[in-house]
Amino acid sequence: MMRLGVVADDVTGACDLAGRVVEAGIPASVLLGTPSDSARGDLFPAEGSAAAVVALKVRTAPVDEAVAASTEAARFLLSSGATLLYQKYCSTFDSTPSGNIGPIADALAEIASGTDRRDAASTVRTASAVSIGTPATPGAGRTQYEGTLFVNGVPLAESPMRSHPLTPMRDSNLIRLLAPQTSAPVGLVRWEDVQRGAEAVAARVGDGHILVDALTEHDLDIVAQAVLRVAEERPVVAAGGAGVATALARVSVPGRPSASDSPEKADRLVATAASAVSAVSAPVLEHSADTLPPVPVTGRLILAGSASAATRAQIEAFRGERHLLDPLALADDPTTLARLRDALAARTDRRAQVLIHASPHVAVAQRELGTERAAALLEAALSELAAFAVHELGYSHLIVAGGETSGAVTGRLGITRLRIGVQAAPGVPWAVTTSPGEEGEHSDRGEHRDRGEHRDRGEHRDRTIAVLLKSGNFGGPGLFSDAWEVAP
Repeated sequence: MMRLGVVADDVTGACDLAGRVVEAGIPASVLLGTPSDSARGDLFPAEGSAAAVVALKVRTAPVDEAVAASTEAARFLLSSGATLLYQKYCSTFDSTPSGNIGPIADALAEIASGTDRRDAASTVRTASAVSIGTPATPGAGRTQYEGTLFVNGVPLAESPMRSHPLTPMRDSNLIRLLAPQTSAPVGLVRWEDVQRGAEAVAARVGDGHILVDALTEHDLDIVAQAVLRVAEERPVVAAGGAGVATALARVSVPGRPSASDSPEKADRLVATAASAVSAVSAPVLEHSADTLPPVPVTGRLILAGSASAATRAQIEAFRGERHLLDPLALADDPTTLARLRDALAARTDRRAQVLIHASPHVAVAQRELGTERAAALLEAALSELAAFAVHELGYSHLIVAGGETSGAVTGRLGITRLRIGVQAAPGVPWAVTTSPGEEGEHSDRGEHRDRGEHRDRGEHRDRTIAVLLKSGNFGGPGLFSDAWEVAP
């Protein structure tokens, strides 16, 4: 039995992981922001494996703030019954030389070691904890070979992530990316050792933070088995994208077969990956959810704050009503937001989707306003529109694109817990709220607690709504139209 306690650095990553874990066969719940004691009781069942995911908004937060929120979440999960901690970070390793992946990994390792535990069992395990994992998530096109991270067949530093507005990734080597972020050793377990099985991987695990090569789902199952073997001997924090967590779910379900790949496919991937490391090319990999209660459709709204290539393609493919939201207009014209609220209020066909999206010319706004102010204006406006649509107009269904945007929207709506259902695309599950929206009360930073002229007038606050929170890079071009076909 495995009780997986996940500390996720953003909301969309938390939903990605939870959706894949549910599909792999174990139940999962998502708590948004630092949870309260009242959420503790029913996180883990008395029998069987389960996952509880705390979704924070700390990927690009100041290091001290990110570490404090992550350690508080980890303590909550352990005291609620988690038997294995998991650090969920982005499968594209979004970070800077100062963090936040490394500092959070260090802090969670201290907690797992017992050196930072506040409960009565804090002296039981005093051995140094090791962090083991990989960002590899083959189903999303993320693979690791010789310590190099590939995104859909392209080395990370040559992918669109090179120009990410908040965490530009200019190196593809994970060892070099993580080492400046931590004082602990950073090690690599190579693909050849993975092919020798879980025992061989476990034998290669040293101290500090260990990154493990993985090209296929079968590789991830071996990594997961190695994590569980090492955990029998010493404290462990599992870490990575959603891939390792999904594998942990697979191997923990009795009778469920592990993922398998043909020898021919494995040989092909190895040959391609080996040349990729030297020739700057990379392997392109191929790749039963909970039934959610029905949510009557009273409004469908899509909010896109991401500037990623995938989200831009989804915006271009969308054929419904759309509105552009420009940070420069928000800064210069105080009526911009009011006009968008009026446009939403004037709509008569609530079953038809409407899209409000950020300007594609994000670099211009960043030059004029600064990166932080441009992002803050956009997040505040999109979250305000979400609150207006849900609380004032009674909208029932939201799609939100972008990790930072999703964190802002869920914080503004006061969503504290989600029940995860079917995936509209790999890593993009629908969910329904399982607690009333007490606006702003549970935001992990509290920045929305007192904002908004509509705060106390809404008639729709306590309704269940359906949400799809999407990482900017996930989903095909038709997602904004196709996702509704499987919506609760």
